[in-house]
Amino acid sequence: MSLAKKEYKRVTVKSLVDMKASGEKISMLTAYDYTMAKIVDGAGIDVILVGDSASNVMAGHETTLPITLDQMIYHASSVIRAIDRALIVVDLPFGSYQSDPKEALRSAIRIMKESGAHSVKLEGGKEIKESIKRILNAGIPVMGHLGLTPQSIYKFGTYTVRAKEEEEAIRLIQDAKMLERVGCFAIVLEKIPAKLAKQVAESVNIPIIGIGAGNGVDGQVLVLHDMLGMTHEFNPRFLRRYLNLYEDMTNAISQYVCDVKSQDFPNDNEQY
Repeated sequence: MSLAKKEYKRVTVKSLVDMKASGEKISMLTAYDYTMAKIVDGAGIDVILVGDSASNVMAGHETTLPITLDQMIYHASSVIRAIDRALIVVDLPFGSYQSDPKEALRSAIRIMKESGAHSVKLEGGKEIKESIKRILNAGIPVMGHLGLTPQSIYKFGTYTVRAKEEEEAIRLIQDAKMLERVGCFAIVLEKIPAKLAKQVAESVNIPIIGIGAGNGVDGQVLVLHDMLGMTHEFNPRFLRRYLNLYEDMTNAISQYVCDVKSQDFPNDNEQY
């Protein structure tokens, strides 16, 4: 496969399939507000995920479960106003799609209409098949999510690596093929063995985007605040920190406090 990078004026769901076919890896990060999304989009990211991880990094909750549909729409609307190029994917939050396909459709329609997003993402396999089909039948693009599914954390009881045992690995492959068959345009695989993730990526024609799933997949996603080092207590093996903003921001704010207290700020050139 060619590794030549094609320039996309706007990234679409078709662009991602084309990237997989040509061997170009897909870059994906989260964003939850206008300012950060503007920077991420301007840096050339392919996909921005307005993730329910906003529940953790923006609101301080222990899990992703508390965030509401209204809050997800608020974050997605802020991101949409910032972007010129990236494809925007929005997580359907816990409780908005699992129990009733009609409710799932209503939730997806609200996100698309009220935020202007381009697509939605749902966690799960065959158990949410009907919800996915109902959303797809309305013309709304769907990204799947398998492996570690944080909305099911109390079912799993831990954030450990998933699908290490053969039975669960077989189910995951079957779910991935099912998601492709019903019409999902891509799948996120979270925290599964690299060998299995590579096998999944090779068994379907839609892009597989990994987080803690090795380098044999079609793209990678990280939480922006983790990648920039704004968080410092979360240290999984798969996370590469490209900056240490926690330390840099702490030092800058501490210096500001000192300058205000010492009356160094504002100086003669910083006032009217």
